[in-house]
Amino acid sequence: MELSRWLALASMPLWMITMNAAQAQAQRCEAASGPQQVLLVELYTSEGCNSCPPADRWLSTLKGRPDVLAAAFHVDYWDRLGWKDRFGSPQFTQRQARQQASSGAGFSYTPQVLVNGRDWRRWPGLPAPGSTAAVQIRLQREDDQQVAVQVTPLAGAPDRLAAWWARLEDGHVSAVKAGENAGVTLLHDHVVRGYGLLPAWAAAPQHWRLDAPRLGEGGRAARLLLVVTDAATGAPLQAAQLGC
Repeated sequence: MELSRWLALASMPLWMITMNAAQAQAQRCEAASGPQQVLLVELYTSEGCNSCPPADRWLSTLKGRPDVLAAAFHVDYWDRLGWKDRFGSPQFTQRQARQQASSGAGFSYTPQVLVNGRDWRRWPGLPAPGSTAAVQIRLQREDDQQVAVQVTPLAGAPDRLAAWWARLEDGHVSAVKAGENAGVTLLHDHVVRGYGLLPAWAAAPQHWRLDAPRLGEGGRAARLLLVVTDAATGAPLQAAQLGC
């Protein structure tokens, strides 16, 4: 290290050195979607449903696959049967209901798997990788709380785009005390802990900053999933995930 640089660092307060190191780390934390559309797997599940644990376990096996991104939405309509799923949300139940027509299912059920927005009952198998992507997504962490998002339309993009995001956590464990899974210990990955919609826009490059804490419950790592859709149909066009 040059003497002048060493002297400059030595004269800086410790908190400033730490802050600069954190900013440098954040700048290196980024992700970008590829030229092919990834397989987006959504699981609608509940701790109160005794047919759901096999689907939960299967979803965990998808971790680390470069061609697949997964999210587990815990619905709340099973809560009335004796066990309240602490990950369940009426917002997720409403999301599942809104997708009934476009997914091809026509009704809500658990466990339900959607692949690229379509009802998929042939899991644990998955369809072939998607076609050429119509948009590109870039995610870059700016600090411990915020992520910069950039979406660029590509050839074949529809006239209007929309997007949704989800904060995901892995490694949750629940000892179920009542309901259909009473006495069972359940392990959950890809759990959606936060979810939101971005307003539709005319197809053009777009930038946002999203509140996306780096750490989730209990200090576990949190991930940000960003999905761009066709605003007219809701069909996913591309997805990307930031895991740092």
